[in-house]
Amino acid sequence: LVSNASDALDKLRYRALTDHDLRGDDALEIRVSADGVAHTVTIADNGIGMTRDELVKNLGTVAHSGSRAFVEALADASAGKPQLIGQFGVGFYSAFLVADRVEVLTRPAEGGEDGWLWTSDGRDGFTIEPAPRATRGTTITLHLKEDQHALSSPWQLSSLISRYSDYVGYPILLEEEKYAPPVEGEEPKVEKAWRQVNKGTALWQRAKSDLSDDDYAEFYKHLTHDWEPPLARTHFTIEGRQLFTSVLFVPGKAPFNLYSNDQQHGVRLYVKRVFIMDDCRELLPTFLRFVRGVVDSDDLPLNVSRELLQDSAIVQSIKKHLTKRVFDMLDETAKERPEDYAKLWDQFGAVLKEGLHTNPENKDRLAPLLRFRSTREKDGWVSLADYKARMPEGQKAIYYVIGESVAAAAASPHLEALDKRGYETLLLTDPIDEWAIGALEEFDELPLTSAMGAELDVAEAAADGEEKPSDETPPPALQTLIERFEAVLGDRVEGVKMSKRLTTSAACLVVPEGGHHAHMERLLKATQPGYAGGKRILELNGDHALVKDLERLAGAGESPELAEWIEVVYAQAGLAEGILPAEPNRFVQSVTRLLTEAAHAKAAAATEAPPA
Repeated sequence: LVSNASDALDKLRYRALTDHDLRGDDALEIRVSADGVAHTVTIADNGIGMTRDELVKNLGTVAHSGSRAFVEALADASAGKPQLIGQFGVGFYSAFLVADRVEVLTRPAEGGEDGWLWTSDGRDGFTIEPAPRATRGTTITLHLKEDQHALSSPWQLSSLISRYSDYVGYPILLEEEKYAPPVEGEEPKVEKAWRQVNKGTALWQRAKSDLSDDDYAEFYKHLTHDWEPPLARTHFTIEGRQLFTSVLFVPGKAPFNLYSNDQQHGVRLYVKRVFIMDDCRELLPTFLRFVRGVVDSDDLPLNVSRELLQDSAIVQSIKKHLTKRVFDMLDETAKERPEDYAKLWDQFGAVLKEGLHTNPENKDRLAPLLRFRSTREKDGWVSLADYKARMPEGQKAIYYVIGESVAAAAASPHLEALDKRGYETLLLTDPIDEWAIGALEEFDELPLTSAMGAELDVAEAAADGEEKPSDETPPPALQTLIERFEAVLGDRVEGVKMSKRLTTSAACLVVPEGGHHAHMERLLKATQPGYAGGKRILELNGDHALVKDLERLAGAGESPELAEWIEVVYAQAGLAEGILPAEPNRFVQSVTRLLTEAAHAKAAAATEAPPA
């Protein structure tokens, strides 16, 4: 009804451009009042008004063909069917959802007609009769149903107007009671007063050149109730096949429920400055759910519903434009204000990475926005473009390793060959990283390769002029050791082989092609009861002193000590990846026994050694 009043004021203003006598000197405004005794609500405007013919056309089209069609239309409205709203005058017939009688008193601004009173109870058609009204405009009075008397509360009306009509372009005045200034010796008196309850002009409808940073900051606080300033914003209008305006913000801090399944997200939707809904998630992809703001469309109907949004070509077009503008905003922040983007990434990086998998069509826009720790930037962030720019000549892939923490990932034995060649390695510690990076696969024609995977081609990674690791079959002694490892470990491993990637560690576990890293397996075990995890390939460093000693021990024949050493080597390789031994107590006992033997031998040697 307030939107109807706003439309009437718009029509008067436009017609007054050619007929100056229509406007007069009075301010264009909408007045809302309530009577708590009579249980009525009144909405009045001093707009264009209506003639008798216009009353019949605008408010009686359905009833004009018979009271039955009119009653059926009202029944549809009562059942919650939204198509009435905006069809017979914005929301007019929804008045009968809360009122058992509606009166419309109107006088046209032109034509010289007097006033007319339209009355209906929503059941038996309507009546129109002459009625006195001194000035142009329309007054609608709702006689509330018994179960709707709460609507005659000024507080309730103020709340509804602020929520749904805050940005209607004309002042909305609400009649309220307040105490008059006290007079000595007299009882306090209550008097009526009018208070403007809407903000009026919507910020997004104003020119950007007229708005300051403080204007945007104040609007953001009003919109989100967040007192921390946003990290980025964008304000734009799209004109063409669709017409809409939007102001979008990236908050300074992630909400506590950002990863909750029932977290409400999405921007606030307006249609022609009339509030439609909060959290309109249909307007942005899920991985941008942290973005806050408003979208004001001139093309969507005021009766838009969730179902209509899901199937609307207009909504899909708006979503495409909004997504592009958010990417532009993030790109600009990353390039021009890297410190702010680092804060943004700290808060929302994991959510952005979701988009690589859930919205692969956007991965070319997402890839430049990704940030990672690396062996050269353990405390800072590196982009894939920065990584590529400082790659040494001959490097043919972007390498990464996954770990529980930056420190654990940086200490991974899988990096030894890459570190030796001076190759930077990305350190991935976010639980979502393996899932997301698998969807990206490459950046700027460079494959993303796991340093922990069996597919790592160390020979391919070797720099020009550097000796390439050999693919020859291990010598018989090492082959014997490999067979002893396979016999002891059995089906706990996918296989055992000599390593081309290790330079200082004795052994490591690598992921077979298509397998999950330990970080992902921990997540799967936590969320999927019964998930046993995949097998690993155990790689041995044939140049390591421990492996050489085990090689000699294996060549000497069967030995119970060798089996125990093999178990310890396997468990240690798992610990380096964050995989706990299947039997921790047994592992501790084995290590204690081996340490005791080593310490005993050292002590005996020290005792037998002659004094210096």
